[in-house]
Amino acid sequence: MLGTLSVRNIVLIDQLDIALDAGLTVLTGETGAGKSILLDALALALGGRGDQALVRAGVDSGQVTAVFHLAPDHPVRMLLRRNEIPDDEEVILRRVQYADGRTRAFINDNPVSASLLHEAGALAVEIHGQHADRALVDTASHRALLDAYGGHAGELDATAAAWRALTDAEAAVDRQRQRVERAQRDEDYARHVVAELTELAPEPGEEEALSGRRQHLMSIEKSADDVRDADEVLNGSTAPGPVLATLMRRLERKGSEGLFGRVIEALDQTLVALDHAHEALETLKREMDFDPQELERVEERLFAIRAAARKHQVEPSALPAVLDRYRADLAALESGAEELAALERAAQAARAAYVKAAAALSKARHKAARDMTRAVEKELPDLKLAAARFIVDLDSDDTRVAVSGFDQAAFHVQTNPGTKPGPIMKVASGGELSRFLLALKVVLADRGSAPVLIFDEIDTGVGGAVADAIGRRLGRLADRVQVISVTH
Repeated sequence: MLGTLSVRNIVLIDQLDIALDAGLTVLTGETGAGKSILLDALALALGGRGDQALVRAGVDSGQVTAVFHLAPDHPVRMLLRRNEIPDDEEVILRRVQYADGRTRAFINDNPVSASLLHEAGALAVEIHGQHADRALVDTASHRALLDAYGGHAGELDATAAAWRALTDAEAAVDRQRQRVERAQRDEDYARHVVAELTELAPEPGEEEALSGRRQHLMSIEKSADDVRDADEVLNGSTAPGPVLATLMRRLERKGSEGLFGRVIEALDQTLVALDHAHEALETLKREMDFDPQELERVEERLFAIRAAARKHQVEPSALPAVLDRYRADLAALESGAEELAALERAAQAARAAYVKAAAALSKARHKAARDMTRAVEKELPDLKLAAARFIVDLDSDDTRVAVSGFDQAAFHVQTNPGTKPGPIMKVASGGELSRFLLALKVVLADRGSAPVLIFDEIDTGVGGAVADAIGRRLGRLADRVQVISVTH
């Protein structure tokens, strides 16, 4: 129930706090007394459209706070838990309207979006008036109201589960069919790629290793001329070693004279150094045993791998994965038809299960439609609608696949004998619509109704027995939900 409504700086209201009780509350007053301002203020707190004109002149902002006492399992509390909003003993909806048009929304003093505030407000309160938009007479809600009246939660859950299983099964069929069709369409190309890459047999990291080996061989090739020049100097016809050795022997023969001792020593050291240089050069020649054919083989392999990578628009290291993918496509082509057939059989079974569940729901809805029609029409005579008829029009199509089953529902009425029944919003006048609405709310009061119902001038234009009947039905409603009636 709505426990308190606090209004600050809204239109003509400076400060107002209203405490409300369970049952029936009547707000009455002459035109201009401020009843509509209170409804506008409450609508703002429930997430309705903001309007800077609501702010009292001379102030920067106004605000409205609505405090509710709701059952532990009420949908509003479940909504708060889903959105990780602290669920206190009271549920407090608050809206701040600024004079510049901005608004801020709060639930239990936690900032929230206006849409979340509106969702919570719609679950807590229904506002009905002759000129207000009502969820009750919105065609999109009629099926949900019928299901609430019939108590179809079990059938709805079964149908929704069967629908999800069917849509999942059909999606699996579509995915597999696309894979098979793609494989069939690309079979020749896939076989060519598999043959080509199988022959190439690229290995992970091979391109990088070949590139390094190529750089090494090219470096050796560039240094070969320098090695040959050094070899010619040290070992060629003009090599210094033999000349120096001959010179040193000549000087040694004359060593008795003692004149060439230091020269001979220097020549000996030079010959030793030349021997070391010769040995180092021989070692280098062995290490640089350059094979032009090896460079050719390395480059041929490297360029083939890079060409294949460019062709398939991947890095060279990804070529093994490309080969695996095309092999998988060919395998899918070979086994895909069998898998597709199995998935199609599963989808057929899922469709049969959905049809069974939806048919059971549809059967329950048709029974509920008959019962609801009788229950509503039972209320009409006392509301001065004795000649009127109320019809729950069910359009059932067993080829329709939807989470809510086969059926579409719409509330139709016939206000006078001889006239054609039609949608309640089009056929009923404003006063008739209010009375049909009241009859429906009496029937639906404990079957999916919001815990707070507000009727805005539902008694306009009636009096006597009809007014008495309206009052009695408001009283009956108030035994099950909180009712607030705004009237002159």
